[in-house]
Amino acid sequence: MLKPIIITLFAFFGIPTIANAQSSLAQEVGIIFGPSTFQSDFGQRNNFDTNIGNTGFGIGIVHFINFSANNNRESFFTEHFKVRSELSFNQTKLEHFGEWVDIEKKKNLVQHLRGMHGTSTLVNLGAQLEFSPFMKIHDFENTIGSFSPYISLGFQVSYYRTKVESRLGALGLPLTTYPKYLPPSDGRQFGFSNENGLVISGTVGAGVHYKLTTMSDLMFEIRYQGYASDWVDGLNPNKDIYKENKSNDSQVWFNAGYIYYLEF
Repeated sequence: MLKPIIITLFAFFGIPTIANAQSSLAQEVGIIFGPSTFQSDFGQRNNFDTNIGNTGFGIGIVHFINFSANNNRESFFTEHFKVRSELSFNQTKLEHFGEWVDIEKKKNLVQHLRGMHGTSTLVNLGAQLEFSPFMKIHDFENTIGSFSPYISLGFQVSYYRTKVESRLGALGLPLTTYPKYLPPSDGRQFGFSNENGLVISGTVGAGVHYKLTTMSDLMFEIRYQGYASDWVDGLNPNKDIYKENKSNDSQVWFNAGYIYYLEF
């Protein structure tokens, strides 16, 4: 399953290199890292305890195509846009939090929800377009200590691996499994699944670049990533029965990064 990702990675990062040789585009590389909070079927949506409790960590490498640095012919596009490619990894340990866990606890029932836990691991490859509306790229590059806010839009292809377990024993039995996850769902035997797969996602973000030195920047970013699947966390109760289960999995990543200019 990883072979297609590796092939795509070489092709993906090879294209900017060829383009750079032909058109003298500048390139930047860097590393990003930070916490990511998962919105999924683990826990209650829009719940503070869920958002804090289901927080993982991500790290990645990034590559920028800079149309401005080696180009003396200014245009709006070259002075305000960069293309960013990315390979990243993130993992989140998941638990149930929120109203339904509290209700089950108060009724002194067998703690099905409290006993269920999981892990979602993702390797992501993608690209996004960054737009810096307030400052020209040339001006930013020539002003150490300057800030350049940006917004971004992009896509990713992710290889995911999920694992769902219970502290009460093997899942799939009424004694160990919350009833919501026992009916078949979306071609699976139950509303939970330990599986590997590929999923596409859309990203939208906002951040700021800080000019640290002539050849390096710092960046800070918040980014939303919405997946085209509801199995990325390993849970997906039958949507025909449980109408509230209408949203696919998603995550929000808060990251910081260090960027180095390969050419100037």
